[in-house]
Amino acid sequence: MNIFAHRGYSGKYPENTMTAFKKAVETHCYGIELDVQLTKDGTVVVIHDERIDRTTDGSGWVEEFAFDELRKFNANKTHPETSGREAIPSFDEYCAWVKQTDLVTNVELKTGSVYYSGLEEKTLAVIKKYGLEERMFFSSFNPLSLILLKKIAPEIPCGLLVERPVVHAGTMCRQFGFEYYHPGIDGLTKAAVEECHAGGRKVHVWTVNTVEDKNTLVSWGVDGIFTNYPEL
Repeated sequence: MNIFAHRGYSGKYPENTMTAFKKAVETHCYGIELDVQLTKDGTVVVIHDERIDRTTDGSGWVEEFAFDELRKFNANKTHPETSGREAIPSFDEYCAWVKQTDLVTNVELKTGSVYYSGLEEKTLAVIKKYGLEERMFFSSFNPLSLILLKKIAPEIPCGLLVERPVVHAGTMCRQFGFEYYHPGIDGLTKAAVEECHAGGRKVHVWTVNTVEDKNTLVSWGVDGIFTNYPEL
């Protein structure tokens, strides 16, 4: 079962920062999960929330700021005890770094609450710039983003993210050409995993932060998990 560091090593270091990503490498995890959004001037940036309030010392919506303006905020509001000042990274900066590793990256497009027109194309362009098509896959809570990506980059796998388990998820993913199903752990059943596997779909589960839950998912044959504690 593949272990993905959720927003990097976010249980101990400031999430979605270069420090969290670099610390995740030290745990020998299989890959990293991160989130992308679009700035006012069209730069793809790595941050989870649509607003910067929770993770930085600033306030406002990501889309309200140009990239240079966002870089002025300290993105280490969550773990000041383990790291100093952090800047919100661009996706370009991340790709330039991850290309030097053997990590696989799950890129979550945050188009569920704020729809960023062009985010899909711009994110894909950065991936192609660094030749990382074979080491990345997409996910989103907005299936329309995934449908668009399957049209413009059918060779890159996509995973459907859901808040609550979907009955016949494997059938749905197969019908729309999504290779992966990404359910939350709450309410997930072994039967649901088996239904996905029967249809040739892989299952990656979020967010798994206990050894007990991890062992259960191993016994169910789950293909991968997202965790804030990859070392654990």
